[in-house]
Amino acid sequence: MTTKNIILVGVGGQGTILTTKILSAGLVQLGYDVKMSEIHGMSQRGGTVTTQLRFGEKVYAPNIGKHEAEIIISFEKMEALRALPYLKKGGVIITDEREIFSMPVLTGEAEYPSDAIEVLEKVVGNVKTVKASEKAQELGNIKAQNICLLGALIKELKLEGIDWVELVKQNVPEKVRDINVAAFQAGYDMV
Repeated sequence: MTTKNIILVGVGGQGTILTTKILSAGLVQLGYDVKMSEIHGMSQRGGTVTTQLRFGEKVYAPNIGKHEAEIIISFEKMEALRALPYLKKGGVIITDEREIFSMPVLTGEAEYPSDAIEVLEKVVGNVKTVKASEKAQELGNIKAQNICLLGALIKELKLEGIDWVELVKQNVPEKVRDINVAAFQAGYDMV
């Protein structure tokens, strides 16, 4: 198997790193060599958080260069635009429709791109929009958005052969396990 490259991108507090850790644990159980790196912007102040994950038979480094990612998972649609230079030709973007305004947008120094999804579809072609935050909110906790997107990613990658629900249960607090399990299944069903 050739090495696969995935970038997960979101805003601080959305669970980008937790999602990557669950994905990594599952890939290791499936027998892959896995390398990951984390890049924290001003994550505690709503800044960008990016994780890069590479898996395959043998992976030597965690870093993904421009035009090397097969898949970008975006927890917020503007972050998908920021990560776009890393997507390889023919790659896939899975993004939530959610909008989180950065400080420059809130102060009027910048404008939020209202046509982010349309721009992605025009440039990439293969964009899968998942209503993860909306579904998580329906289930009772918007923070389960990340696990909903994880479900979509697992289905997109066709990663079968382990109990992903059990991995989710092991990595989220007990008080929100049921919501996260439901969010995982909902995301899986959306793709």
